[in-house]
Amino acid sequence: MDLLMRDTIAACATAPGAAGIAVIRISGPLAEPILNKVFTPRASAARLEHGRLYLGTLHAAGQEIDECMAVVMRAPKSYTRQDVAELQLHGSAYSVNACLNALFAAGARPAEPGEFTLRAYLNGRIDLSQAESVMALIQANNERAGQSALRQLNGGASRFVGEAQADLLSILAQVEAAIDYPEEVDDAVEDAELAARCRALADRLNAAAQERAARLVRDGLHVALLGPPNAGKSTLLNALLGEDKAIVTDIPGTTRDVLSGTFTLDGYSVTLYDTAGIHETADQIERLGIDRTYRAAAQADAVWWLQDAAQPDQEPLPTVLTGSGLPILKVYTKSDRLQPDNPRPEDGILVSAVSGDGLDELKAALKRMFDQLPDTPLTQQRHILAAQEAAASLNEAADALDAHLSQEFAAVHLHAALDTLGQITGEQTDERLLDEIFSNFCVGK
Repeated sequence: MDLLMRDTIAACATAPGAAGIAVIRISGPLAEPILNKVFTPRASAARLEHGRLYLGTLHAAGQEIDECMAVVMRAPKSYTRQDVAELQLHGSAYSVNACLNALFAAGARPAEPGEFTLRAYLNGRIDLSQAESVMALIQANNERAGQSALRQLNGGASRFVGEAQADLLSILAQVEAAIDYPEEVDDAVEDAELAARCRALADRLNAAAQERAARLVRDGLHVALLGPPNAGKSTLLNALLGEDKAIVTDIPGTTRDVLSGTFTLDGYSVTLYDTAGIHETADQIERLGIDRTYRAAAQADAVWWLQDAAQPDQEPLPTVLTGSGLPILKVYTKSDRLQPDNPRPEDGILVSAVSGDGLDELKAALKRMFDQLPDTPLTQQRHILAAQEAAASLNEAADALDAHLSQEFAAVHLHAALDTLGQITGEQTDERLLDEIFSNFCVGK
């Protein structure tokens, strides 16, 4: 890693493709000398000021490449805590490639995926959980996911882990004091107190390690629209999405495959799955479509069972769904076609995708699901698994204390929990873990 940090790296930090502006980033001990070889400011300057943006010319081998802006950020006041330079040029493939080639010829090398953020981590500007939140923020596809990633970037997970580590160290110190000075400690009282503290901390870690809540914040809610043919699933999908996503006809069985669409509700993503109508059929293609319907339901977070409000008993709710454990909401469609003498179903929501009646009630039902999510400080899968593993070690320590085994056994489990928590922030790590994390980053970040 030390040899890696001595290189000066360069990469395009903006997405590839034609754009108004592309940003080229340089980091390393030769960042400023390399910039000076390829950039000439319009206003003469003996040395570029830190943090000031200069207009000038990008050139290579005596040939002008582009008009651009450049800025120097000297260590340690930069993203990587190394000397950093950035060029803002026109975002054409020609300009970007010519600029990178000029930088490589001047002494830089191509950056590896995530190498700028890796350097920020290795130089102590951020910890490992904050480094991962950078990529989470880049990939955020809804407001809640973006806010969650930003909280992690600002140290949300780090603070939680730090507090847990402090409590754990306090418990461990008490255990090791009892090991070193057994004559001064009432073993029975000591063991009971320490076991209770271990279990309380394990409960805090498990409460923070909510995989479902983290996934719903990150990926949004997935709802499968199920029901008999011609129940209005495609029409409802189109109404909630606000676009003609699915083909709608009066012919039963129009939908043969699973079709999805996503919209945003209160900052969360909601993905709806329009599915083939469930019914008895000898048609092989329809049976394949119904199999996919059930697979979509199994992978969803909730199911809406749609039925024509005028024919509520057309197709009963399949037993495979009632025994699935999934939240199931009955939705009675086509309320605009109900006649005065038609009974009004009372065990679900009555809607009309044509008039819009009932759509706000459906959205309110979705909001209630989001409102029930705990505000967890851990949202990355790796952090959640580490917290669960640390909690298991704490419970094992408590079991050893409750059994009045030698306190060395409890100490072993407590040290294991401390090491596992350290993996979240990067206090305990290895090159293989770093390679795995940063290989998922884009080049230039």
